[in-house]
Amino acid sequence: MLAVLALLLAPLAGTAAASDGPRVQLSKSQAGTGGSITVSGSGWRARALLMILVCGQAVPSRGVPGGTNSCANADGRAVTTDAKGRFSRKLPVAEPPVPCPCVVHVATVTGAKAEADAIFQVAGHAVEPLPAQTDGGRLSVLTDTRLDGSGSLLTWFGAPAARTLVFTVGNVGTSDVKNPVFQVGTAHGVFAPQWDEQQWRGTIRPGGKARIELPVELTGGAHGDYTVSLKYGGKVLAEQPWGVGRPWGVTLFWLLVCLVVPAALFRIGMAVVDRVRPRPAGGLRHRGLRLPEVALRLPGLKPSTAAHAATPTSTLPWFTPDADPGAAGGRLSAPHDDNPTSPTTPTREGST
Repeated sequence: MLAVLALLLAPLAGTAAASDGPRVQLSKSQAGTGGSITVSGSGWRARALLMILVCGQAVPSRGVPGGTNSCANADGRAVTTDAKGRFSRKLPVAEPPVPCPCVVHVATVTGAKAEADAIFQVAGHAVEPLPAQTDGGRLSVLTDTRLDGSGSLLTWFGAPAARTLVFTVGNVGTSDVKNPVFQVGTAHGVFAPQWDEQQWRGTIRPGGKARIELPVELTGGAHGDYTVSLKYGGKVLAEQPWGVGRPWGVTLFWLLVCLVVPAALFRIGMAVVDRVRPRPAGGLRHRGLRLPEVALRLPGLKPSTAAHAATPTSTLPWFTPDADPGAAGGRLSAPHDDNPTSPTTPTREGST
């Protein structure tokens, strides 16, 4: 009787991890779409951020070969473990994009990689046999990964930062690996990596090794602490931190814009005001400088000569230049007759 009861409770436990590693338990081993189950676990790293997903075409012994592409990512949930490495989270049931057998997949998002799976059946979802597992070539990273390259002046002004992920892999399988397809992911902070598939052209024979170089590029203006991950065959092979500096050139550009544009507008405004303001009458009088004062200061001129030179000759419309009264040398007395025969002029004695 106790043996039968243990067999009945075993599916409900849903334990899918070794006793010495992370463990996952489910409140139900089967549920339909629209329902929910409670996922709990223990043995995880303290204060670790975990992602919980329902994945298809997977069993705990093989993990999730198709990666998160075979999981219901839109209905996943995140949870943080407590100080003792335990957690409990309600998970909505959703159909994965591939047929069952299915599992509830729990994996760390940041830090050291750890994952665990528990068998789960989505009621009403299609079930198909798992793809045959081939005993072909398997790649393993033999050396530490590194990022080659450096920034440039364009990167300082917000251009996309680019590096080359360099590593060496070895074929530990029994057959050749031809044109392997790697997945390179970049993650910023606590966000999940954004994966990009890149194919390496070449053949790696059993027991052989090859040096792989894959380009990595971020979006324009990206800065901060990033993590570059390498995945092959659904498993993460290596991770490499990447610290990207802030594009200070963009900040300098906007600072110059904030200084130059107001100064230019001020200059334009002053020019417009100077153009439209009314001019004072009198030509050059508004400059505060008069021509007589300039003439008095000329070297080599006596005050009387300077005053005479500074006095403009008047030309009246009813006088010709010859008859202009001002041309008479400045004589202001009334004209008189200089004829020697004038009665007012004395004559010498004995003149005729």
